[in-house]
Amino acid sequence: MTQFNRRQFLGAAGAGVLSVSFSLTAQAKSATGLSPVKSVAPDVLDSWLTIDKNNRITLYVGKVDLGTGTKTALTQIAADELDVAFSRIDMVMGDTGTTPDQWLTGAAITISQGGSELRIAAANARQALLQRASKNWGVPVAELVVTDGVIAHEATRKTATYGSLIGSGFEVKVDPKIAVKKHTDYKLVGQSIPRVDIPGKVTGEHLYVHDLRLPGMLHARVIRPTQIGATLQAVDETAAKGVKGFVQTVRQGNFLAVVAKNEWAAIKASEAIKTQWSAGPDLPAKANIFEAWRKMPIAKEEATQKVGDVSQALTSGVKSVKATYNFAVQTHASIGPSCAVADFKDGQLVCWSASQATHSMQHELSVITGLPKSAIRLVYLDGSGCYGRNGHEDATADAALIAMKIGKPVRVQWTRQDETALAPKSPPRSMDLEASLDAQGKITGWKGDFFIALNHIAAFKPLDFPLLAASDTGIPRPGNWVGFLFQNAGAPYAVPNILVTTKHVAQTFLRSSHLRSPGRIENSFANEAFMDELAAAAGADAADFRLAHLNDARASGVINAVVKASNWSKRPSATQVNAGNVTRGRGISYVRYNNAITYVATVAEVEVNRSTGQILVTKVFVAHDCGQIINPDGVQNQIQGGVIQTVSRTLMEEVQWSGSTIDSVDWASYPILRFPETPTVQTVLIDQPGLPAWGAGEQTPTTVPAAIANAFFDATGVRMRTIPFTPESVKVALKGAERKVA
Repeated sequence: MTQFNRRQFLGAAGAGVLSVSFSLTAQAKSATGLSPVKSVAPDVLDSWLTIDKNNRITLYVGKVDLGTGTKTALTQIAADELDVAFSRIDMVMGDTGTTPDQWLTGAAITISQGGSELRIAAANARQALLQRASKNWGVPVAELVVTDGVIAHEATRKTATYGSLIGSGFEVKVDPKIAVKKHTDYKLVGQSIPRVDIPGKVTGEHLYVHDLRLPGMLHARVIRPTQIGATLQAVDETAAKGVKGFVQTVRQGNFLAVVAKNEWAAIKASEAIKTQWSAGPDLPAKANIFEAWRKMPIAKEEATQKVGDVSQALTSGVKSVKATYNFAVQTHASIGPSCAVADFKDGQLVCWSASQATHSMQHELSVITGLPKSAIRLVYLDGSGCYGRNGHEDATADAALIAMKIGKPVRVQWTRQDETALAPKSPPRSMDLEASLDAQGKITGWKGDFFIALNHIAAFKPLDFPLLAASDTGIPRPGNWVGFLFQNAGAPYAVPNILVTTKHVAQTFLRSSHLRSPGRIENSFANEAFMDELAAAAGADAADFRLAHLNDARASGVINAVVKASNWSKRPSATQVNAGNVTRGRGISYVRYNNAITYVATVAEVEVNRSTGQILVTKVFVAHDCGQIINPDGVQNQIQGGVIQTVSRTLMEEVQWSGSTIDSVDWASYPILRFPETPTVQTVLIDQPGLPAWGAGEQTPTTVPAAIANAFFDATGVRMRTIPFTPESVKVALKGAERKVA
């Protein structure tokens, strides 16, 4: 066996990385040719797919695959509807020059909305080709059959491929009411088809936006202040000009960038340039952020759920329970910092971006650059993972602005500090809940007050997300790109008297955007942790208590399924707390996402070390009902990934700041879950053939924080109500409980 010391190992590893880099660069150079612009009108069938003479089909989809496997699932949907083999289909995603605008990509809508639209287009294509064959042969459509893209008429033994019939295109409108296949006729939907993106990612051949190279491309780094709200007072580029490979600086208002011939020169120049910034206004003190959040101006207050007479119910209950829950400011913390490439030529701007909303970015970039939307093209390429908007859109706007200033293609690479400190954050959340119980332990009244960020995107106006390049160049900050944060604030159970109020804070103090399961994760944490408190007050088993307050068979189905999978022992929580240093517990939670779609029930098992305050989540069981399952393996991947990421968010993720400076700049100051801390995840998939297919990415995370909180109570008899549950906060909670007992 060959032995390596550390220096030899790093040298070998570096050589490996270098060889892959060369391979990727070669691939990138051959992949930069843009497809000709084509129809993208959603009501025109040729916008959705083309067929070549070799019978290969290319689908054009406005959604993108953010690493969730949706490219594979969408291909399954279309292949079934077209009656072609899965391998016969290629797919273009998120290119504004060739794909219809299907709105932004989101885990709750990519399959349900995007897949439904694609299925309708595929059904139209199949019908149009059958009609052409019918007309050519003079036979009824009903007598024709399709096998892998070949139409046949048995009586006359005539056959024709799709490719031989397509001619110059379909040249017809999409009929949105066309009959699609029955679920009993599906051949690919419901199968765990291997993901199409994985082989290239394993071999290193997959093209990420970071790998893209254009002829004559330059490299840029944007210099921004460490203090939020600071303005650029002076620039001295003397030292930067001395860096080998330095080309120029770009400045517009507070926007400042260095441009160089290569990435290393851009890095060195960004470090060499001297800047003077004003002080930024102080942010609310981190130590009392939730109190400050509650005192911020309220733009509006509305009742999102109102049933019966809550006041009467709360005053007449046998038992009353109150609790307040808080959810910290968090960030995407994408493993790979964001990157984008832009090219401006002959009045046309092309940006290669990992944005989840390429079509919306046309409008955003139009405002920033002054170009008409028609002169801007966004081409999606994979980037680092995101769950909403991280730094991808910012890097894209940076690249666009610089490319227009220098008239040459440019690549903008963010740093680790940029991605962690500057990318938008989730807003904080604070929630008050109160409920009453009758003598039989049933909930008679439920009252909730939720302090949420103002819903700025009821109509999803793209500019409601303040890109840094826009703010830097003097475009007024319009708001926060967050919306629908009231979802799942309403009580998910059958209660006779309910009043849930959302208080919309007028403006967040940090730039905010969607972070996975926005609003739903915070609201569900509060509701499900509170439901556990009510079960304890009633002396009831936590699973049985939930079932007693549900009248939805599918809701009961996921709870019963997870109870069975986890070998749940029925008893009131915290009745088996031991006095040892390490104590164990289990907790349950349930959600119906948006109170309208996917059902999820989760059981978490934890170990709590009293001396260190460490919570270790050892096992998580998830029962999941998202309707018709397109790709079971893909759904399972989403559940597992959602659990792991949310365990991290629940136990350790929290943005730190002081004054006007974000202190979370790396993995030491913004820690995330490590491999040894990762729980095992067991899933129960409940398929519902023939029913609508719903999302599977954002749903499971909404159940995880409460399941952990409830398991912690089961293990210790102490409640944790503010996320994250760090070792420090755990020790404080345990010590506080000891003082109360004493």
